[in-house]
Amino acid sequence: MAKIVLKEKLSDTVYKMKLDAPSIAEERAAGQFIILQIDEDLGERIPLTIADADINEGTITIIFQVVGMTTDELSKLNEGDDIPVLVGPLGTPTHIKKHGTIVCVGGGIGVAPLHPIAEAFKAAGNDVKIIIGARNKDLIIMEEEMRKIADELIICTDDGSYGRKALVTEPLKELCERDPKPDMVIAIGPPIMMKFCAETTRPYEVYTEVSLNTIMVDGTGMCGGCRVNVGGEVKFVCVDGPEFDGHKVDFDNMMARLNSYKEIEQDKHTCYIDSMYEEKKL
Repeated sequence: MAKIVLKEKLSDTVYKMKLDAPSIAEERAAGQFIILQIDEDLGERIPLTIADADINEGTITIIFQVVGMTTDELSKLNEGDDIPVLVGPLGTPTHIKKHGTIVCVGGGIGVAPLHPIAEAFKAAGNDVKIIIGARNKDLIIMEEEMRKIADELIICTDDGSYGRKALVTEPLKELCERDPKPDMVIAIGPPIMMKFCAETTRPYEVYTEVSLNTIMVDGTGMCGGCRVNVGGEVKFVCVDGPEFDGHKVDFDNMMARLNSYKEIEQDKHTCYIDSMYEEKKL
């Protein structure tokens, strides 16, 4: 069980929460995630990356976007409420070392899990360049936190309402064309964004790591729901990842699997919203 000690609304659909979880805060490393469950008996288990941790406070920070019924329910909890099931830290930590120049690319909510990774690479002595992308200005998150880390920060919006009007692949290509080129790129965001980041760096032979967020149930490699094809081999995101060589990930297969339950999830979310509306009427 974990108590919510802080809740902030970052945009219309994005929330930040601090959870009282001293054991996880002490053990977690950059790149790892937790699985939480709102209803101990019937609730869905969802994976969320640990965006930050404070050992002194004994807290971890999660940032999530309302996209379905469970995240909608989570967004309605408040400070002082308890989350009955919280498991972690899970996944293989990011392998942090001094490479030289690291380009960190975050798309949308992917900026949250990118933050501790960029912070760790900076602490290891790397030159860290960060690209943040979102559809519009209102969806840009953690700008100030990233600015404290970055040796160079580039912000892109699809509609040009803030920063450059561009997709993140545009400045990424420009950085790959510099001399010297980056030693490594790490990209986190929507699958289609990560796919095209990997395709952007491929001609330049810049090693590119991506952090995958797939269908997941138990988080221990038992259910097989999170399987992906990487370099022609089956891998499990929860135990083998979540980070993989982006040039080897079969993104098309991964995206097809992610869409398998999309219609069911949307219907369930719609029913949930309708039931909440009916309760308010009563």
